[in-house]
Amino acid sequence: MTMIKGILPIVLALVFGFSLMACEATVPGKAFPELTYRHLGQIDLLAGTLETVTTYKPPIEAPNVDHLFPTPPLNALSRWSADRLMVSGSEDVARFTILDASVRETSLNKQEGIKGAFTRDQSERYDGALEATLEILDANGGSKGFASARVTRSISIREDATVNDREQAWFKLTETLMKDFDTELKKNISRYLANWVR
Repeated sequence: MTMIKGILPIVLALVFGFSLMACEATVPGKAFPELTYRHLGQIDLLAGTLETVTTYKPPIEAPNVDHLFPTPPLNALSRWSADRLMVSGSEDVARFTILDASVRETSLNKQEGIKGAFTRDQSERYDGALEATLEILDANGGSKGFASARVTRSISIREDATVNDREQAWFKLTETLMKDFDTELKKNISRYLANWVR
């Protein structure tokens, strides 16, 4: 009997420990496809060098959440530049400057009381913005022409969204923003930089 009493606390401690380990186990995240843009075709610019620079620095703190995305918008814009832009045929410099690639989270008001208990409200809104400029510079750094694009999109998610639901919504937001950005900048390149497109 004494032996059982001595073993019982050890067994309980082990069971409790395994329970805690089970609670701490993370649910595997969903794997998202890589966002690439080479399939859209390349924009051949009359320049000898392509530079991609960024003036946008992710704050890495609330309300910004873009650094938490499966594909951060900043990474998507950098990939767009690498995939879509190419240079040949002159000594000019084509400079792609990322000015904004932010997504901010806003908490939304939820219904309270009895009605709120039976309602699944939208709990957060995510406001995304992409902005970049493509500029042609001469050998001395003087501007010869530029085209810019700025696009915005917002989405909201329900209060009962899982981690995977949220990441799926974030991925879709990046994907949609990039489609809008590609359309807008391509249009403005044709309009303002036609003399530097082969």
